[in-house]
This record gives sequence, structure tokens and C-alpha cells, in this order.
Amino acid sequence: MNLNEAITQLLTDTKGVGGVFDIAENSSLWFFRPELVLCVTIVLLLLVRLSKTAERFTSPFGIMLAGSSLAFWLALDGDAQRVEIFTGMLIYDGLSVFIRSFLMLFLILFTLFTRLSGIPNHKDGQDTYVLVLGATLGMCLMASANHLLMVFLSVEMASVPSYALAATLKGRKVGSEAALKYAVYGAGAAGIMLYGISLLCGLTNSAHLPTVAASLAERLPAMSGQETAVLSLAALLILVGLAFKLSAVPFHFWCPDVFAGAPAEIGAFLSVASKAGALALLLRVAIGFGYLPAPAATPESLAAHETAAVVMNSGAMNSGAMNSGGPIDDVLKSGSGAFFVSDVAENAEHHQVKQQHGAAETDRAALNAALAPARNMMAKLIAFLAIITCTFGNLAAYGQTNMKRLFAYSTIAHAGYMMMAVPAVLALSTIDPQGAEKAVAALLIYVGIYLLMNLGAFAVIAFMRNAMRSEEIKDYAGLIRRCPGLAICFSVILFSLVGLPPLAGFVGKFAIFAALADGYTTTLEAGAAANYLLLLLIVGGLNAALSLFYYLRVIKVMTIDPEPEDRPPFEFSMLSLQGGFVAALALPLLALGVFWSGLSNLALEAARHLLT
Repeated sequence: MNLNEAITQLLTDTKGVGGVFDIAENSSLWFFRPELVLCVTIVLLLLVRLSKTAERFTSPFGIMLAGSSLAFWLALDGDAQRVEIFTGMLIYDGLSVFIRSFLMLFLILFTLFTRLSGIPNHKDGQDTYVLVLGATLGMCLMASANHLLMVFLSVEMASVPSYALAATLKGRKVGSEAALKYAVYGAGAAGIMLYGISLLCGLTNSAHLPTVAASLAERLPAMSGQETAVLSLAALLILVGLAFKLSAVPFHFWCPDVFAGAPAEIGAFLSVASKAGALALLLRVAIGFGYLPAPAATPESLAAHETAAVVMNSGAMNSGAMNSGGPIDDVLKSGSGAFFVSDVAENAEHHQVKQQHGAAETDRAALNAALAPARNMMAKLIAFLAIITCTFGNLAAYGQTNMKRLFAYSTIAHAGYMMMAVPAVLALSTIDPQGAEKAVAALLIYVGIYLLMNLGAFAVIAFMRNAMRSEEIKDYAGLIRRCPGLAICFSVILFSLVGLPPLAGFVGKFAIFAALADGYTTTLEAGAAANYLLLLLIVGGLNAALSLFYYLRVIKVMTIDPEPEDRPPFEFSMLSLQGGFVAALALPLLALGVFWSGLSNLALEAARHLLT
């Protein structure tokens, strides 16, 4: 391929065939529209900052809300087809559609939340919103990464703006200290992950995740002990970077300090959006490391298929016209035989394609069988991280006296719960691909419910901070008598975080635990029992019981303890916009605990074709 052909192929892949400003519906840019809207919103916010007049008469909140809403609307306009875009750097499928729709919805709710809480103010709005949009763009790329270079770049795109967000409140030493710790830990984790990526690329001679999996499948049976050690080290180092984004133990050191030093609004963003992007990336890397899915389509193949369909439809119409005996029959009768010959040739070609597809599926099954050692190693590593993360997060939360630090450790614990689904996906990937996709759907159900729970919790913390100027747990004493509606909504959120029925949190935990149980029984019946799945199930159940005590402690303080005498008087009405926002997040937790089939169907549709 010469340079001219390469440029032509790149342009065709990026924007499709047509004029300079024409974007085909099967092009990479078309699938990338929500992310492009985020980029345009960032540019608009920066341009407004350059003009004093525009800054005076333009609200950064309005630009942010409009951009987020448009991106959310475009993100919903998708289906579950798998397409590699931008020459294989990114993948468009049901998982990426679900995660980026989730992120855009969170952006809308987050924008409304910041407007109601007052942080950021009008002066700092552009800076904060630009950083939030930049980090969200990185998280969207994390959910779509199909190349190790994009894995690293997306993590950095999501992390670097987050470092600055931690110090949003200027002049606060605790915020500056939190941002510095976050940046130092992040730089170290990024360097370690990059070294692991370089080892894996050197070992497989590729950075494209499906190609990496295919190369590993061919080389694993004949790998020497040194090469196996390098592969294990590469997997471990890459997981360090992902564990940092997930605040998984032992790479969680930044999380409590950052949550305590940053405003509650930024804590909500890091707790919800960052976790969703990191979990999607963990799933991508785990699957890319140990499983070879069916080849995805490309913009060129979709365009060729569409062109062929147009030609076939045209031929069918012409054939119908010739057989109708109309005036055009005499003109085109001489060509009718060509259409029948074409039909016969097409049927023969279709039969040949089916045979080739069957052979390719057989080869893919053999390659996936050869990937079993890499898959088992990755599954056990993630299972180990999930166990220590969940257990440490719940145990460390017991001694906390600050509400934001309590929810920092709660976030760590919930990251452990959600990570538990990934080993089940890997264990079932070759034995029961449909069961593996159900495990992915269980993870997505938990992620969707987690948005409501944690955003609601941080909203209560922010509104109470504004009302009573405190974020200490002891100052929430007697809240049921001062603000009964808020105390009830907060109790619903806390009980849902525990996972008690009939609240939505129970549905999320039950989905994860059911995936672990199904994975264990299926592998046991197949003669290759994944005992670590049973261990995950037991540890997850015990941790759910452990978490009940520190969440109940907050509820006990709000409902039983007397009001502190040194607390200044304050008022908070549930009939205000702030109260309505909290209620709007708490009430769906009651509804989804009973009517959760809609969310389940969305998650199952998103997971469809991820492995098959």
C-alpha cells in the first residue's frame, strides 16, 4: 500500500465517501458524535472566557447543560452492532453506547447538582466545567478503547483534569494537598502501566487488543518460562494503572484524602463517572487479554455492504419490471438473463461465505482454548483485587467521623463489588458466552443503580454543608426532627447502598452475586470448576453484611441521637429545588427495587454481541 492509498483509506474510514464536509452514517466520525459534541462544548466555554461581554451575558451552566443534553440525545441514537472505528483504535458496540449514555446522563444531573449547590460559582464555572468535560471525554474513550495506546491515552485524559478538579476551591490548603497527592500517585501509576503496556506490545508485536489476543493464543503453548514471566509482569503492571482509576486496594491511597479535600460535588463526579469509565476499561482489557471475539465490522465493510444491498435491490426491481410485461420489458429483456446468473452466483458465494465463517469459528474456538492460561491468570488477579478492595473498604469505613471520608471508603468497597463480575465474565467466556454476557449485564445494572445512590448521597452532603457548615457525621444528629424529609431520603439511599430489599441496591448486588453463582455452577458442570468464583460469592455476601453496620450508624445518628447543642440553627425544606433534587434521586431507588426489568433489558441489550 502506497502513501496515497493509505491516506485515502484513512479518510474513508474517518468520514466516509463524499465531499469534504460530508460525513457518512457508517463513518468513524458518525459513531463519534457524542464525543465531538463534548469537544465543541469545551471550545465554546473557552471562547466565552476570552470575551468579557460574552462572559457577562452568557451562563457557563447553560452552555454545559445544552452540550450535555445534546450529547446524551446523540448517545442514545445507537445499536448493538460492533464496529471498529478510527482504524481499529476504538470499538463501537453496545457496551460503549451504554457507558457513554450513562456518562452523558450523569453530566446532565451533575450540572443541575452544581447549579443547586453553588459550586462552582459563575466566575469559576468555565474552568470547572471544561475540566469536567475533558475528564468525561477521556472516560468515553476508556469505554471504547480497542488499542493499548488508547488505553493509556484515555486513562491520562480522564486523570489529568481530575487532578485539577480536586483543588477546585482556591485557597484551601487541604484541597491543594489532595490535588498534589492525587497527581503524584497518578503519575506513578501511569508510568507503571505504560511500562506494562510496552512489555505486552514487545511480546506480541502488536498493540491492537484483538491482535494481541490472537498472538498470545498462538504463542502461549510454546512460550518459555522467561516469556511467561514477562507476560505475567505485563498483566500485573497494566492492572496497577486500572486499579488506580478504580481506587482498588492497594492503589487506593489517594481516594480518602482527595474526597475529603475536594468539594462534595467533585467527590460525586470522581465516585460515579470515574468508576463507570474505569470498569468498562477493565472489562475491555480483561477480554482483550484472554478472549478473542468474533471480528468486528469496519466503516469500509459497512459501506461496501450498503452499496451491495443497493445494487441487489436495484437488480430485484429491474427484474420485477422485466417480468411484469410492461413497456420497459422489451428494452431490458436482453439483460434479464444476467440477473438470474447473478442470483445463482450470489447464492454460491453466500454458501462459500458460510463455509468460511464456520471454519473461522472453529479456528477462533481453538485460539480461545489456547488462551485459557492467560484468561485464568487475569481472572484470578482481578478476583484477588476485588476481595481485598471490598473487604478493606468496608472495614476502614467503620472508624470514619467525616461524611466525605466515609463515602470515600464506601466507594472503594463498591468498586470491589463491581469488579467481582469481571472474573465471572472471563470464566464463562468460552464455556457459555451468553452467560458471560449476562454477567456483563449484571455489572451494567449495578453501575446504573450506583449513579442514583452515590450522586444522591453526595447531594445530601453538599446541601447539608451549605445549610449547617459542617460535614462531620456527629453534626447530622437529630436530623429527622429538623429535616424529616431529607433524613428519610438519605436513609433510603443508605439502605440501598447496603443492598437491602426492596431497594434498587439489592437488585444490583443480587445481579452480581447471581452471575458469580451461575459462573461457578456452569464451570463445575463443565469439569473446570472456578473455585475463586465461589470464594468471591462468599466474601461478597459477608461484606454486604459488614457494610450494614456503618451505614446504620449514620441512620442512627440522624434518627436517635439528640441534636448537638453547639450546632447553629439551620433550615432545609424538601419543597425547595434542592429537596426536590434529592427526592428525584431517592424515589427511583424504591421504584427500581420492584420494577427493574427495564434497566435489565437495557443492560442485556448492551452486553449482546460483546463476546459472540
